[in-house]
Amino acid sequence: MNAVIETTPVSFWQRVRQFLELIRFSHTVFALPFALLSALLAWREVGFDWKQLAGILLCMVFARSAAMAFNRIVDRKFDARNPRTAQRHLPAGKLSLQMVLVFTLVCVVGFVLSTLLFLPNRWPLWLSVPVLLFLLGYSYAKRFTSFCHYWLSAALMLSPLAAWIAITGGLSWVPVWLAAAIFFWVGGFDILYALQDVEVDRQLGLNSIPVRLGAKNSLRVAFASHLLTMLCLLAFWKVSGLGLLFLAAVVIVGLLLIYEHLLVKPDDLSRINVAFFNINALISLGLFAVGAIDLWWMR
Repeated sequence: MNAVIETTPVSFWQRVRQFLELIRFSHTVFALPFALLSALLAWREVGFDWKQLAGILLCMVFARSAAMAFNRIVDRKFDARNPRTAQRHLPAGKLSLQMVLVFTLVCVVGFVLSTLLFLPNRWPLWLSVPVLLFLLGYSYAKRFTSFCHYWLSAALMLSPLAAWIAITGGLSWVPVWLAAAIFFWVGGFDILYALQDVEVDRQLGLNSIPVRLGAKNSLRVAFASHLLTMLCLLAFWKVSGLGLLFLAAVVIVGLLLIYEHLLVKPDDLSRINVAFFNINALISLGLFAVGAIDLWWMR
């Protein structure tokens, strides 16, 4: 299906807004806070560096923007056949394929160049291409595996690992346990989000855990994934040396995840967007804020 490109003149700022909508820029809150929390803990060991902060922000924005734009390119024909996504920018003709291809290339180059801010640490530069390939590869996951949700979660879990490596040049259990928590958290809520596309995905021949297991069993898998999230968060709290304030935040996260699962029922998906964005944004931003306060309090 070929989209008809809109011919109405669009101002510069309208075009910027369209690209921000294309890549769901607001969803940056799912990964960026964890990269920054990992960075704060790493700086506790090696000292703060403004250049490293700039590198983390630029790398996160460019990498995520490239991955999202590439996903919109790869999935544009599927999006056009899904009533929920038919009004996205490419199938609706709000942006041309050429525009989005150029935007994706700019973001790819921007990501690689941003890793130079971490020199003389060369690990970010060396790992930039493999990381990009993994992020872009997610766009094809639904074509061959029901576990596509966990490819997405693995992509997001790279954020605290990458930030720690970029700052320290090595790894420790602190970012590893935080990354593990992100893996199970994102995998769980992406399963919930995929429930609304089960019928369309079946028609299009796409894979997901809800397509394979049905709504009721998928909710159980998501709940188990979120139980593992809590265990990983507790392990992270233990190895990070954060205080009781952060532990209290972890307990609240557990309550929020329970509430999220109460919102989504096999026969009622009407509140899935509240469960997907509002609660999960609160979790990521809340953990970062409390972690930062806890670190400041312990100075």
